[in-house]
Amino acid sequence: MVGKPVEELTSYPEESSAGRCGVDAPAPDVEGALAATLAEVMGTGQTPVDRHFFDDLGADSLVMAHFCARVRKRADLPPVSMKDIYRYPTIRALATALADSTPSFPAEAPPPAPAAAPAPPPAPAFAGTARYVLCGALQLLTFLGYSCLVAVLTAWGYEWIAAGTGLFDSYLRSVLWGAAGLLLLCAFPVLVKWVLIGRWKPQQFPVWSLPYVRFWVVKTLIRANPLVVFVGSPLYTLYLRALGAKIGRGVAVFSRNVPVCTDLLAVGDGTVIRKDSFLNCYRAQAGLIETGAVVLGQNVVISEATVLDIDTALGDGAQLGHASSLHSGQMVPDGERWHGSPAQRTGTEVDFRAVDPAVCGAVRRTVHSFLQLATLLLLYVPLAVGGVGILLAEAPQLSAVLEPGPTALTHGTFYVDALVVSLLFFAAVPLGLLFQATVPRLLSRTITPGKVYPLYGFHYGVHRLIALTTNRKFLMRLFGDSSAIVHYLRCLGYDLSRIEQTGSNFGTEVKHETPYLSSVGSGTMVADGLSVMNADFSDTSFRVSRTSIGPRNFLGNRIAYPSRGKTGDNCLLATKVMVPVDGEVREGVGLLGSPSFEIPRSVQRDSTFDQLKDGAQLSRHLAAKNRHNAATMGLYLLVRWLYFYWFTLLVAVSAELYDSLGALAIALGNVLVLLSGVIYFVLVERIVTVFRPLVPLFCSIYDPRFWRRERFWKVPAETYLLLFNGTPFKNLIWRLLGVRIGSKVFDDGCYLTERTLVAIGDGCTLNAGSVVQCHSQEDGTFKSDRSTIAAGCTLGVGAFVHYGVAMGDGAVLAPDSFLMKGEAVPPDAHWGGNPARQICGRDAGEGWR
Repeated sequence: MVGKPVEELTSYPEESSAGRCGVDAPAPDVEGALAATLAEVMGTGQTPVDRHFFDDLGADSLVMAHFCARVRKRADLPPVSMKDIYRYPTIRALATALADSTPSFPAEAPPPAPAAAPAPPPAPAFAGTARYVLCGALQLLTFLGYSCLVAVLTAWGYEWIAAGTGLFDSYLRSVLWGAAGLLLLCAFPVLVKWVLIGRWKPQQFPVWSLPYVRFWVVKTLIRANPLVVFVGSPLYTLYLRALGAKIGRGVAVFSRNVPVCTDLLAVGDGTVIRKDSFLNCYRAQAGLIETGAVVLGQNVVISEATVLDIDTALGDGAQLGHASSLHSGQMVPDGERWHGSPAQRTGTEVDFRAVDPAVCGAVRRTVHSFLQLATLLLLYVPLAVGGVGILLAEAPQLSAVLEPGPTALTHGTFYVDALVVSLLFFAAVPLGLLFQATVPRLLSRTITPGKVYPLYGFHYGVHRLIALTTNRKFLMRLFGDSSAIVHYLRCLGYDLSRIEQTGSNFGTEVKHETPYLSSVGSGTMVADGLSVMNADFSDTSFRVSRTSIGPRNFLGNRIAYPSRGKTGDNCLLATKVMVPVDGEVREGVGLLGSPSFEIPRSVQRDSTFDQLKDGAQLSRHLAAKNRHNAATMGLYLLVRWLYFYWFTLLVAVSAELYDSLGALAIALGNVLVLLSGVIYFVLVERIVTVFRPLVPLFCSIYDPRFWRRERFWKVPAETYLLLFNGTPFKNLIWRLLGVRIGSKVFDDGCYLTERTLVAIGDGCTLNAGSVVQCHSQEDGTFKSDRSTIAAGCTLGVGAFVHYGVAMGDGAVLAPDSFLMKGEAVPPDAHWGGNPARQICGRDAGEGWR
């Protein structure tokens, strides 16, 4: 192995700091008890104390997770974490470490006084039924009222534009109406925030209460503001200032996760915040909304895929690495560089600000913002309105419903024409592919890899356009989890070397800054959620660089891979791993956690189906998989076309009722589109699984049961669920989808990959960005099992729960934590970190203060 060995990794405060394999023999009672426990878990008569868990005994991470859970239940043994297992991979080494371990604390804070006892987690604040129902009713009325307001404005604007006497007059009216409408839609959320809330202050209030309704209204409106599309622009920071955030000069924000309690956010001059970062300034825990400050000094770097909990801070010049988090109470001193979850000092001189500054003054920022607004108002808005006019001109039956007289809905030709219109929409798919294969490729020639460009100029605009046009979720989901994905990525510009086709080379979620500098080696497989970080940003400049992932790798879920990643051939990158950017290149190993440490590249269980990887068996099974995946892709398109056809008919009905109901017909149409969409996609998902329900699996990716699971991931839709975050209606939809979910669960944006394999108890709190994933794929092996989240549990922002997990009543999983497969969290325990382990105190950061 090349790189830092497991034994030399930095310990966490609550972990053992004792020696390595081969030190003095431990106390026989500890060693014997551990050996007996492992033998019981593995079902063997006895376990040699000096044999390697994975290499010699044939255990895997799931077996060892069960072993850790069994040890924690014994009062005569100290607790063991999965990181202990990888650090000390024999019974003797583990027993020695446990017997000799002494508490250690980070240098930046002394250990707490012995007399101070950790505060217990707060008891879950269960809401009464009346309060729960009232909250849902008020949220529904708010949605209906907003829909009516938008409908009135839309009807008035369209009638005014239609009254134009000519093409140029209609164009001018479109521009004026677009400017007025944009100003109103942008200003309205800001006005509502100041009227309903005033200034945010650190506080707590129960979910489903009247203060929560005000919170939800403001959160929903400010995140639906059209100005959110200007992320990465000075217009976006101006929007945050209007909401009360204290934003310094020259701040660059690239994350689309809009902070809610903006008065509690302070960002100093010259700070850069990369994409996919969470700085919400609030969290939900045990049925309570807690708001708190997030303070960033001057020239701070917040890297990609990070989470900053409430009551966190970074001093001037501080940096937080990618795939890292600050838990509540953590503060990074001036000039220090931290990484990990929860974050700690890097121990090296790695610089996460990887690009030099450039000249980027106020004039450049102002001109860029003006051009963005001008493009929106002079091009996109008139084009959208003109598109409606063209549609009505080309389909007279659609325009006929706007005229008084007999309805066109009674004629069969109307439905035929609506069918043709809906099919024309899907004709855009091949046109979109042609556009992606040509225009961005030509534009990319204007940007030189490795060259530093200033922000908000021509090259920055080209780069943003390339990222926007080549990251289309519809097409990535269409081709993902099939043999077609490698051809699609090559069409975009990926360098995939010599392709070793598996039929599952990439999942359905892959994104990048630029596809033309993305390289993936031969034989590498990617599960899902890969983010290729091939652009680096400062507050004034950016640079694109080639990002290369080595051959024969396997990448798990939710991985942000930087251009300076230090991994080479034949590596396993576990789910949510922090890819190292310092030290020597790692090869022939696995990496787990944040900060990452080495684990075995593979275990015996994962080689069960190796005989299917080549030869005649591979050819036969791959051909069958391709046929099944092709049918799945056809169903994916069919389901979405049927819904679009239904949407076309609803629009026509709304237009028919416009003469008698006016703007109310438009509002009614909007509500029906949403309601019917929910019913439709719930039915689609239930039909996909009606004859083959989801069950726990251990199989090859060439097993038809796995292909049906791929169909389940692709054909149904989940985007509509985002509209119901933070409302009681989402619990109802989860039940319709087959989730065994209790009463009054607060779901602020959790994603459940296999709905029928999840059980969630009463009063749970699920934060934004959290995931419960009941499966795992490693190379050609697929594994899935049920997961249980008991009553009163909390999943923090960005937390990830793997398969086969059981969380006891009232347990808390801290933000950005990774709860590994097979873990059992005791009732009322507080776990955190990546990988997660038990921590002290109510907040994960308390052990670090």
